[in-house]
Amino acid sequence: MEINYSELVSIKNVNIQRINGTEISSFSDTLSIEEPLEIRISYGSRTERIQKNISVTMRTPGNDRELAVGFLFTEGIIGSFEDVERAYPVEMNCMSKKQNIVQVDLTENFSPNLMQTDRNFYTTSSCGVCGKSSIQSIKTVSPFGNLVKPARTIDVTVFYTLPQKLRTAQSDFASTGGIHASGLFDIQGNLILLTEDVGRHNALDKLIGQSLMNKSLPLKEHILLLSGRASFELIQKAAMAGISVIASIGAPSSLAVELAKEFNITLLGFLKENRLNVYSTSDQTVITTG
Repeated sequence: MEINYSELVSIKNVNIQRINGTEISSFSDTLSIEEPLEIRISYGSRTERIQKNISVTMRTPGNDRELAVGFLFTEGIIGSFEDVERAYPVEMNCMSKKQNIVQVDLTENFSPNLMQTDRNFYTTSSCGVCGKSSIQSIKTVSPFGNLVKPARTIDVTVFYTLPQKLRTAQSDFASTGGIHASGLFDIQGNLILLTEDVGRHNALDKLIGQSLMNKSLPLKEHILLLSGRASFELIQKAAMAGISVIASIGAPSSLAVELAKEFNITLLGFLKENRLNVYSTSDQTVITTG
């Protein structure tokens, strides 16, 4: 069945009551849709395909194939898009219009790294690392770990412009206030790619998945902007994609800072229109203040 992705809805309107002081009025509010997505893979020879359920994640519908492929890559299960034969939605039943399963068929005889599935891959929209057996199990080795990153100088004013550019482009957040975003910018501050989801880690997996499918990895010439806080897993996913400059509008966690230093990533937090905090700096990136 061919899916029209333009029909996948990410927001919905609900009737509510709004109380302002002592006055009650009827109101139509806009909410972000959150639904489960199951990610499956099939692999092996043509005659003996093995199917495995890899993850169930709560996500905002849309860019589901990119989310699935990005998840498999950032978790180290696949190493490149060349490992993917096709990714497609699976209809749950003939009575349902919802497409809440994506299957990724891997190329013939490719062996996925299923050592990364030693945990129960149930993730929620707020916590992508729930169920990890240990911190060590999520320190996936990036395929771009030995990549020579370009030296660059970035004026701090470039970073100051990014939050407003992200808000301007983030249409779903404007209507719901409940959607996270990952924005990919060039070092001049031009927006290259924006992905949204109710989950921070899903938004980044969508961005990395689309970049992987477009064969534009590694993202060594870009700035990643996170609409919320910077968690350990988000830094790990960014490192997998070869990103070396990350800015977040919210706070980083202590483990995020430690991992950024380990991967030689510049990490900025509490980014506003005229201020930011520098938590880690890479050897190749210099931030100037005019």
